[in-house]
Amino acid sequence: MPNTKGAKKRLRQSIVRRDRNRAQKTRLRHSLRKFREAVAAKKMDEAQELSRATAILLDQAAAKGVLHRNKAARLKSRMSHLIVASKQAA
Repeated sequence: MPNTKGAKKRLRQSIVRRDRNRAQKTRLRHSLRKFREAVAAKKMDEAQELSRATAILLDQAAAKGVLHRNKAARLKSRMSHLIVASKQAA
């Protein structure tokens, strides 16, 4: 446990930040899962829309430091590849 006043404040801040980051990562994972399910179900219109929404969430997470910007870019790239591949297969 922290002893000094500053250390106690830091603990409070880190708890708030951890909860906020967890919530954002959870939203992101759910969005990615919905996108993948839409692609698997061949619902291309829905997948396209979910792709845009997920890309925005990825950019926000990268900007706030929740995700590394390269990971966000990689996930967006994989989403676009999935859409292109499923359109060609259809």
